[in-house]
Amino acid sequence: MTAEKKEEIHLKHQMTEKKEERKMEKKESHGGYKKGGIRTMPFIFSSEVCERLAMSGFGINMLSYLTQQLYLPLTKAANTLTNFTGTASLTPLLGAFIADSFAGRFWTITVASIIYQIGMISLTISAVLPKLRPPPCHGNEVCQEANSRQLAILCVSLLLTAIGSGGIRPCVVAFGADQFDETDPKQKTRTWNFFNWYYFCMSLSSLVAVTVIVYIQETIGWGWGLGIPSIAMFLSIIIFIVAYPLYQHLDPSGSPFTRLIQVMVAAFKKRKLTMVSDPKLLYENDELDLSISITGKLLHSEQLRFLDKAAILTEEEKVGTLQTPNLWRLCTVHRVEELKSMIRMGPIWASGILLITASAQQNTFSLQQARTMDRHLSHSFQIPPGSMSVFSTISMLTSLFLYDRIIIPIARRFTGLDRGISFLHRMGIGLAISIFATLIAGFIEIKRKHVASVHGLTEEPHSTIPISFCWLIPQYALHGMGEAFMSIGHLEFLYDQAPESMRSMATALHWTAISLGNYTSTMLVTLVHAITKGSWLQDNLNKGKLEYFYWLITLLQVLNLIYYMFCAKFYSWKSIQLHQKGVDSEAKVELAGHV
Repeated sequence: MTAEKKEEIHLKHQMTEKKEERKMEKKESHGGYKKGGIRTMPFIFSSEVCERLAMSGFGINMLSYLTQQLYLPLTKAANTLTNFTGTASLTPLLGAFIADSFAGRFWTITVASIIYQIGMISLTISAVLPKLRPPPCHGNEVCQEANSRQLAILCVSLLLTAIGSGGIRPCVVAFGADQFDETDPKQKTRTWNFFNWYYFCMSLSSLVAVTVIVYIQETIGWGWGLGIPSIAMFLSIIIFIVAYPLYQHLDPSGSPFTRLIQVMVAAFKKRKLTMVSDPKLLYENDELDLSISITGKLLHSEQLRFLDKAAILTEEEKVGTLQTPNLWRLCTVHRVEELKSMIRMGPIWASGILLITASAQQNTFSLQQARTMDRHLSHSFQIPPGSMSVFSTISMLTSLFLYDRIIIPIARRFTGLDRGISFLHRMGIGLAISIFATLIAGFIEIKRKHVASVHGLTEEPHSTIPISFCWLIPQYALHGMGEAFMSIGHLEFLYDQAPESMRSMATALHWTAISLGNYTSTMLVTLVHAITKGSWLQDNLNKGKLEYFYWLITLLQVLNLIYYMFCAKFYSWKSIQLHQKGVDSEAKVELAGHV
């Protein structure tokens, strides 16, 4: 090697080091040392509590609104609810794309919250003005179903809230986790604590929603029942914005979808090239990847090696300018590994869909079960059907507390992991618990129908069956426990294993699984209703065979658990080389998910 060539390499190395120092100085002046950290959590959590109160305040009891105020048939109302929930959980992909590409997480959350607020106000107005809903009916008179104009106003309101939630859901989780510096060991341990406390705050606000808000909706009126959540949403926006100077703001790093497509295109164009024998010969450019790998760069993995062809240097490219390559023909190892990481997460991500399909029945058929049962706590007070979710919420809160304070310290002694058990073990436990929830639900339905038959109430769907609502508590409680393990583990897994520049998109995938779970529920209800010609799922539950539907979901969940165990066994954790100030970057390699 000539002296001129050595000098050129030395100068490039110095330029890279200086750029790294400038990046770290910028991070210190704007990032996790003077901004962000634990002091931002009260604002983020307070905002999320108000926002979740608004979402849960009308979402949990919406079936009652659709059937009791708009007089929709049960199956139509159930499908409307799951379709809305599915759409609201699908829009986070759009919100994540906007946040990661150009707007940033803070401004995406702020604008989306305002859109959500408009939807809430519109929904409240439709509940207050008599012309925007059907006339009330009493006794045995035929109820008039909502007309097309009234349903159109409802759909527009729900669409606005769905769009708003699409910008809030994926970004709040990633934005909160961004406040901690992963290169600081003390702050890194707080990141996974954040997920537990995030879900705890969500569940706490849901607890208020399914008790206080649902009670107001059922006894005082839907005007106040939707007006209070609208006020909560307004407070959420104010609390979040007022802490703007305290937050750590990470700059958007360009469209993640573009980078993923570039790797696929480049790999396809070079598909006929022979694979290099040594991965070290693949193209790397730390300076080019600096904006998308602030914490560290992804290391080469052996899976999906056909994608490595996107990083093979041809003779023509070697003599060209490698500092600014054509990314549609040549990609860095880091960018190839971004795509690999997203592909590897796919099978594990998909396993969360059926859990949501199972838990979606809490707000549809389980709620209708509760409506037919004796819900009195005293002679003058009975629990509204929509408040039955309080038992799954309490179960989740209790499970989270026990997990954080008891299970983690005990498990840590055996596994040596700071988090106690890995994401994959936590998710597997949640999937197993959910199986028992729907299995038990089927037997409870048999018990409920038997009591109705004994008392001659089979033909009277609106009569109260003399059986306590407490029989439903086990299925609600098990759903809460399952969600405490599976849903939080799912969210942690996606955030941790995703490339750092795609974490909004990764958390959006969590909500996409929820979306697909609700759509699957809609599809399942429609298919079962058509195949059984309405004999399983009837408006009169006393004559239907709802237990068969629950057991069908149980069977699907068993198959899903087997599938998940197979995927988890062969999953390969991403490996990342952390950038640390004052530390040789080659000396620090972390296997995410194992520490």
